[in-house]
Amino acid sequence: MAKKQKSDAKIRLATAWLGGCSGCHMSFLDLDEKLVDLFAAADLVYSPIADIKEFPHDVDVTLVEGAVANVDHLELAEKIRERSKIVISFGDCAVTGNVPVLRNKLGVEDLLTAVYREGPGAIPRGGEADKVMPALIPKVLPLHQVIPVDAYLPGCPPDPERIWTAVSALLAGQPVELPEEMRLFG
Repeated sequence: MAKKQKSDAKIRLATAWLGGCSGCHMSFLDLDEKLVDLFAAADLVYSPIADIKEFPHDVDVTLVEGAVANVDHLELAEKIRERSKIVISFGDCAVTGNVPVLRNKLGVEDLLTAVYREGPGAIPRGGEADKVMPALIPKVLPLHQVIPVDAYLPGCPPDPERIWTAVSALLAGQPVELPEEMRLFG
């Protein structure tokens, strides 16, 4: 069997979920039958909707949902940028910080105290208890404030038509240029 030429190779597509509600991934799944077309041209190499533990090397396109809110998000964002040719801020949380940045009105310690230490479900301090969740960074940030981003896909969540417009452009080797009516937030 002849080896596939580079032009015939499938695009290596990844999606990632940082600090957000997963609504962007739900909207991605709402592509419905267009998913068949998408995966005829792309291999999903990493995603929260697939059981893949480590972000791979040589990814062509990564859609990143959510804001950067903790050290795990920060580490994954840096890995994504290092290993992806194109990184897309996927949804309003990644683009602007959206709802997760509301945390920025409180300091991290104030937030943890109000929610966990003084609240009805107070958790113990120190030792293993502090290792249960990744440490919060001082401020929640939109993705582009942490790593360079190549394109923005706004929406809360972006509707499937908007996602398809962006993804199909990438599959055709074209830049993501959304029509004006698709550049709105919310």
